[in-house]
Amino acid sequence: MSHEPLIVFDHFSFRYASQQVETLKNIHLTIHKGEKVLIIGQSGSGKSTLVHCINGLIPNSFKGEISGSCTVAGMDINRASIFSLSKQVGTVLQDSDAQFVALSVGEDVAFALENQAIERKEMIPLVKKATDKVGMSDFLMQVPYTLSGGQKQKVSLAGVLHENVSILLFDEPLASLDPYSGMQAIELIDSIHQEDRTVIIVEHRLEDVMHRDIDRVIVMHEGEIVYDGGLNALLKANILVQYGLREPLYLQALNYAKIPFSKFKDVTKIQKMNFKNVQTELKTFVPKQMHKPIDHSEVLLKVKNVSFAYDEKPVLKDINFTVCRGERLAFVGKNGAGKSTMAKLLCAFVRPKTGSIALSDTDIKVLTIKEVGQRIGYVMQNPNHMIVKHLIKDEVRFALENQSLSIEQIDERVEDALKICGLHSMRNWPVSAVSYGQRKRITVAAILALKPDILILDEPTAGQDYAHYSEIMDFLDQLNKDHGITFIFITHDMHLAIEYTDRALVFADGELIADDEIQAIMANQAIIEKANLKQTSLYYLAQACDLNVESFIRSFIEQRSQS
Repeated sequence: MSHEPLIVFDHFSFRYASQQVETLKNIHLTIHKGEKVLIIGQSGSGKSTLVHCINGLIPNSFKGEISGSCTVAGMDINRASIFSLSKQVGTVLQDSDAQFVALSVGEDVAFALENQAIERKEMIPLVKKATDKVGMSDFLMQVPYTLSGGQKQKVSLAGVLHENVSILLFDEPLASLDPYSGMQAIELIDSIHQEDRTVIIVEHRLEDVMHRDIDRVIVMHEGEIVYDGGLNALLKANILVQYGLREPLYLQALNYAKIPFSKFKDVTKIQKMNFKNVQTELKTFVPKQMHKPIDHSEVLLKVKNVSFAYDEKPVLKDINFTVCRGERLAFVGKNGAGKSTMAKLLCAFVRPKTGSIALSDTDIKVLTIKEVGQRIGYVMQNPNHMIVKHLIKDEVRFALENQSLSIEQIDERVEDALKICGLHSMRNWPVSAVSYGQRKRITVAAILALKPDILILDEPTAGQDYAHYSEIMDFLDQLNKDHGITFIFITHDMHLAIEYTDRALVFADGELIADDEIQAIMANQAIIEKANLKQTSLYYLAQACDLNVESFIRSFIEQRSQS
């Protein structure tokens, strides 16, 4: 790492033209050449705005008032064009759809090379090399928009690998990736960093980013930098909890067991921590008797021998499971394993090739999509595929207006949904003015307002900060307890699965390879590997202290539910 300043913010503030208050306030920040910097903070803390200043979208595309100065690779952003900045800064967006420019994966990855006038015979091996790195070389002829969310993210990553830029910005690079692919993405970003690149990562999944070393962590809150320093000092302080950010699972477990972090020199890598002096406390943390499974007797959905194919390409093969009233299920597994397709089958968006799906003993093949939709709500992974209205409040209101409800009832449901999803203060904003993560909250609010019996959420927490993640998930959990609503979460977030579900259905290559309580799944290394999952730090903590993994994870879940 060089001491050469590459990005310098000096007394920098920024206010969007459409707003009355500053989004960034008096920023003092210097990032040196070759550094790897992680930026974290709640939604709306100013992270994306800071990144937009670095890549030139501010002030070239997003207008507003600037005070102070910001220079990137010696260029003042007030005078530099996006084109000149793009020669130094490459960006991987959180919303992959917004980044695609071509009709095939190969053409999209080749786009930057074409702009450099590279000969086709030189370009083809470069495209192959980049797609090989992210595991997408088998999809070169596929249309990017038909890929899963995780696959799209991989294509976006491949598209910047051969750009000759000195700074790479990654905005929520893990948002749509399965755990193992997320780990590979962090390793890939680290290898890019080793090529003498300056890397800036904006990400909510702190523990996943910690898989590889980080030079600095910047914590933002309400437009200001509240911490700028090393990871170890950050974790040992109370800063993450203070600003509503998630602690790594193993540190949460130590907190539950009342073990101070001061007992350890370095808490950034669980594999390097010595737990000999705290094994007694951790052993008393685990109960002697296992928690009894929750009894769910009323079957709502029964899936029997279901198979499905897109254009003769098999996607799901001979799937069997039941869903009972009041259950909280997780669909987990690798990208492209068939999780989202299974959800579409349950909602009757597509129909099984073979087999049957019964909703309360009625085969859904005799029901219309509308009839199924009155019982099962579905929140898509990509919010842009659901939103149809200009204003946030109108989007949440839209589906309710087709129901037999009074204006007063509609208003009450809209208000409640907006408040719980943290959108009430933005209710009169245009949808186009909010972030990708905030759009996800809009779609969740719109479906919550309908009060369905079963709610399927595809990656509900992707791109969400921990405060809003907890608020929404705690609210859904309360709906489950108070009203018996059944929830199915399609998720790559194993933290969500551990904390908020009773049972996990694990998909791999179109097959259902496991159906069990989440702690049993997380203790099964063979299933973890086959489904591209990744062991959580709770697994390694239990192993390091010679504890039963399943019992330890169950203890953590029970402690989490009581906290």
